[in-house]
Amino acid sequence: MQPFCTFTGVLNDIISTMFNRKFMEELFKPQELYSKKALRTVYDRLAHASIMRLNQASMDKLYDLMTMAFKYQVLLCPRPKDVLLVTFNHLDAIKGFIQDSPTILHQVDETFQQLTEIYGGLSAGEFQLIRQTLLIFFQDLHVRVSIFLKDKVQNSNGRFVLPVSGPLPWGTKVPGLIRTFNDKGEEVRKVEFKHGGSYVTAPKEGSFELYGDRVLKLGTNMYSVNRPVETHMSGASENLAAQTQESIAPNPLAKEELNLLARLIGGMEIKKPSGPEPGFRLNLFTTDEEEEQAALTRPEELFYEVINIQATQDQQTNEELARIMGEFEISDQPRRSASKGDDLLAMMDEL
Repeated sequence: MQPFCTFTGVLNDIISTMFNRKFMEELFKPQELYSKKALRTVYDRLAHASIMRLNQASMDKLYDLMTMAFKYQVLLCPRPKDVLLVTFNHLDAIKGFIQDSPTILHQVDETFQQLTEIYGGLSAGEFQLIRQTLLIFFQDLHVRVSIFLKDKVQNSNGRFVLPVSGPLPWGTKVPGLIRTFNDKGEEVRKVEFKHGGSYVTAPKEGSFELYGDRVLKLGTNMYSVNRPVETHMSGASENLAAQTQESIAPNPLAKEELNLLARLIGGMEIKKPSGPEPGFRLNLFTTDEEEEQAALTRPEELFYEVINIQATQDQQTNEELARIMGEFEISDQPRRSASKGDDLLAMMDEL
């Protein structure tokens, strides 16, 4: 019973941090897309928002699974607007973990309302722009995932296979007919063709309400089957390792990491566990030998020191936090007045 309670506490801590109100307000602000380095940084902080600790190899593996699963879901959306349904499936799954935590459940419901208010009225063209932006962000990632390979939805080079069968996007007809109209809008010719697939019309549109049938299965738990999951870098992705320096080197978006970290810290409440151990260790590898091998094959440029931060609301912690933020300061970069990073660091002082 104790391990289950610990696992539930870990989930509650991570979800509560992820859906912290100030953090969500910052994410919903109109802004440029964050860098891959900033995304990885906030992902590391979220994963360690509880007493759970992952070593570097396990964190790399978990991050690869997350990015490739999300890329797969966005790529296979039947229509651009279904990106929102995928997000709602994510929220529905999260709510299933926190049914006994009404406060955290309320945080997730508030995020759902924000998503509906901001994105519910967008046009198909605007959703297509969002979808295309996300795909461009992940276009160079081709990590092979064992469950995708076994299900034959991913090739050995890490690229996904687009289906030529299955349900069609809502509101579309089965392909196989070309109709030609004149300048008066009158149909003048019909031409049938063989599409070569096995398509079916969608039974109904997925629900965009707080509670409802999303119909779309993308975004639901794809790791529910008990089987080992492995990630392997494809040849193209290995060639990209040399380009990682670009995201690691100081750049104008460096403060975005502090930006998101500030939001995370603002919603964290660290509870010191009883006993000599500071937490428990999660390993995503089957054996220690497999973990050691993954660590040896990891590119050197991806290694960096992880700093564990415990943030509370007292003065002593704020002073320690200021010292840590000073270590992140980039001295050879000119400070920009009224930048987004400066604004966030100023907001952090108020926490």
